[in-house]
Amino acid sequence: MFEKMQKIELSRDELEIIEAALHTQSQILNVEAGAGATTARERLNGVKRVLTMLDQQRPVDEAAKPRTTGGWFGMSRILG
Repeated sequence: MFEKMQKIELSRDELEIIEAALHTQSQILNVEAGAGATTARERLNGVKRVLTMLDQQRPVDEAAKPRTTGGWFGMSRILG
């Protein structure tokens, strides 16, 4: 049950890029899971766990700031 953890160092920009990519992947997997793909649902759950972990480990000063994404990606996140 306990997985071996490995620490890596990332810049704030690199972490934001990874998080944005995971949000995009989550949307893609959500569509695939809605079409009935069971492996997509399993991967979607994994991506959501990672996103939750990233959000929980975010430093307090960053977590208090509202996150904004510009353009179409911001609207797509709001609309669903």
